[in-house]
Amino acid sequence: MTRDELKAHILETYGVKEDYPWENDTTDAVFRHPENKKWFALIMNIPAEKLGIKDGGTIDVLNVKCDNILIGSLIRESGFFPAYHMNKSCWITAALNGTADDEKIKWILDLSFDATKKKIK
Repeated sequence: MTRDELKAHILETYGVKEDYPWENDTTDAVFRHPENKKWFALIMNIPAEKLGIKDGGTIDVLNVKCDNILIGSLIRESGFFPAYHMNKSCWITAALNGTADDEKIKWILDLSFDATKKKIK
């Protein structure tokens, strides 16, 4: 799945457009839950070496909130990594270069959306 395919999926599925919260940065996009504005997804372009990929280039990645038990299983699969620049116990990173399974990306995106929705007290 590419960055553009993911953005289209998020808009179609959740009705949410990307937000660019950092001044002078139109690359790293945040997706916020419509009810409470909590982040449920973050798309970034980072040096591939930050994930242990030694190709010298950059890579688009998706960070999502994820149950810590699932993180342990997912990082054993191709295209999934401990969260880059987020809490590694409750976030995970998926590569957007075709190595991570598209259906798994959609699944963890759903989990993240549900995990960040407004809690009923």
